[in-house]
Amino acid sequence: MARDPLLTFTDRGIFCPAGDFHIDPWRPVERALITHGHSDHARPGHGAYLATEGSAPVIRYRLGDIRLKTIRYGETRRIGSVTVSFHPAGHVPGSAQIRVERDGEVWVVSGDYKVAEDGLSEPFEPVACHSFISECTFGLPVFRWKPQAELAAQLNRWWAANAAEGRTSIVGAYTLGKAQRLLVSADLSIGPILTHGAVEATTAVLRAQGLALPPTTHVAPGIDGKSHPGALVIAPPSALGTPWATRFGPAAEAFASGWMALRGVRRRRGLAQGFVMSDHADWDGLNAAIRATGAERIFVTHGYTAIFRRWLEDQGFEAGIVATEYEGESLDAAEAEAGPLIEPDAGAEAVEGAAPEEGAAEADPATDEAAPAEGKPRRRRPAAGNART
Repeated sequence: MARDPLLTFTDRGIFCPAGDFHIDPWRPVERALITHGHSDHARPGHGAYLATEGSAPVIRYRLGDIRLKTIRYGETRRIGSVTVSFHPAGHVPGSAQIRVERDGEVWVVSGDYKVAEDGLSEPFEPVACHSFISECTFGLPVFRWKPQAELAAQLNRWWAANAAEGRTSIVGAYTLGKAQRLLVSADLSIGPILTHGAVEATTAVLRAQGLALPPTTHVAPGIDGKSHPGALVIAPPSALGTPWATRFGPAAEAFASGWMALRGVRRRRGLAQGFVMSDHADWDGLNAAIRATGAERIFVTHGYTAIFRRWLEDQGFEAGIVATEYEGESLDAAEAEAGPLIEPDAGAEAVEGAAPEEGAAEADPATDEAAPAEGKPRRRRPAAGNART
């Protein structure tokens, strides 16, 4: 008698019938295994949560009083008739891939991941499997990242030049992940580091769990460009170009994102400087990670799924698309409205200045409060049934 598939794709999320749990579900379920703390993967309303020890503090901070148990990397746990384990994804501190095994059949759900070390997150570890569910946020050859050391040097040259000319340097970055990568990249001899409340709150959670992050000053009333000349200010992207930012007087603004690889995006945002920095795998990273798993079947989700699926099929993989409500690294809402979006079946040559379907806004710059979500999609994909192949 045929058994249920090990993992299925439902309108609530990725489901394991044999274990009766979901992985990163986007609608309320009884039991949720969570890959990391970004709000498109760790959502409120579930009956019980399981996550790594490293991601638990941020998840608790964002979701409040929830039933959350933790698991160490590499520890195995029996749930129903399957064995699960969590393995480093390299995306943000505590992020994980989730391995699910039954009678020798292995699936891995990657969540979000990157293969390049950033000096902050636990390095990505390939996990051998038969089926691999992979993001492809930046699944086009145009996206190739520079090493962390080169990004740090670029950031510090820009900051030092601005400080020498009497300008404050303001960088927009996601509050969990890139903001802390900027912190560990900064040369503290140049000047002080100031943080928006959304960034400061998340950074405080990470500090409390033992991450070595440099000292910062929360931008409270009375903190401005005069009180802290030559400062580096780290804020959510939605704070750029707002009244909140004007307190710093003469300033230079930049945005840290993988989308800064596209000249059209930088032009539309009116930025003289963009730092090509992402917590997601680039084109080479996606291909290297997939090959390292040894998987025969690849399911791709959120990003350039149609293009990347065709590429994988050309490389000899059995590939399918999973429609989800994960958002990847999205541009903020203003950018999403600024120009054309790449269609799912467009060619790679159409990418200049374009982005996939979602846009995001992280925090309210007027109130300086952390928003619970990393971003909201501009429009939803159709609800998922079985993977399209």
